[in-house]
Amino acid sequence: MTILDDINGMKGVDKSNMFDLIVNFPEQCARAYSIGADFHVPQSYVGAGYKNIVFSGLGGSAIGADLMRSYLIDDIKIPIYVSRDYTLPRFVGKDTLFLACSYSGDTEETLSSYAEAKEKGARIIVISSGGKLEVLAKEDKIPVIYIPKGHPPRTALGYSFFSWLDVFYKIGFISDRGKDAEEAIADMKDLMDRAIGPGVPADRNEAKKIAGQICGKYVIIYGANKHLDSVTLRWRGQIEENAKTLASTHVFPELNHNETVGWEGPKALLKDFAVVLLRDESEHPRVTKRIEITGAMIGKDSKVIEVRSKGRNLLSRMFSLIYTGDFVSYYLALLNGIDPTPVERIASLKKELSKLR
Repeated sequence: MTILDDINGMKGVDKSNMFDLIVNFPEQCARAYSIGADFHVPQSYVGAGYKNIVFSGLGGSAIGADLMRSYLIDDIKIPIYVSRDYTLPRFVGKDTLFLACSYSGDTEETLSSYAEAKEKGARIIVISSGGKLEVLAKEDKIPVIYIPKGHPPRTALGYSFFSWLDVFYKIGFISDRGKDAEEAIADMKDLMDRAIGPGVPADRNEAKKIAGQICGKYVIIYGANKHLDSVTLRWRGQIEENAKTLASTHVFPELNHNETVGWEGPKALLKDFAVVLLRDESEHPRVTKRIEITGAMIGKDSKVIEVRSKGRNLLSRMFSLIYTGDFVSYYLALLNGIDPTPVERIASLKKELSKLR
């Protein structure tokens, strides 16, 4: 029996219990949506003539912002920008809605950006579980969306994404997404139960099969730029943090103008690469053709795996791919004999940085 079909064997490797966090992710998303629905948006924030929305965050605290940008690209009338740095673009100002995202509340880059956004007169909302960011927001009388403590930031994606949906609706950016969120959460539960969850045997479990196919290989995730660019980033981050395996991403059609040529070599290494193609019905017809042709080209030398989205709406389809990727990264960690939760190199880096204050 493979370890992926042995729950006790899984938990023997998964000593920090990532298992429960992934299995309970749909429930987290439902709770997160309720948190956003219960959040009081100050009246001065509604219909304020914003010219842009700027999220500030890093790592697991930023991926929800990326997904909001990708999800709303066809619907929202002003640009969404995700800042992953200590400083903000010059365009940030009084017509900006600035959203400071730090799960811990102590992310130094976000704290720096928060101070700059405040100085520039942007309207600010904070989302955090506490830390210095909460303290500052209270002092400055800035509204805070409080999310539960106790998660590794990357496992709090439900909070960093679904909490914003009703907030954006109340501010006036988008239509009510309650039904879409409800369907997406239900579809994730169904997908776990019948196709990707730990109780589904490896011989008919899509996520377990993919983990087996990419085990021991350098993983590259491709998808269409529209809607799936951030989904590919989520796959990369989860594979790297959970499975401690290096991965990279690119998007169509841009990759056909550069990376396609890179697949000519080094020839001796191409057999050690695996490409995951994320697919969705929202692809532009010409992008669909590009994906098919490119996949065939790469497949001559390297493993190519196609993963198609499932669900009743765009949000549901995006999160079907995200949830599949989360399980793939978890199963890959187990195949690698690695506890998925600890990220010792990040902890070590932060320790060294703290000495340089």
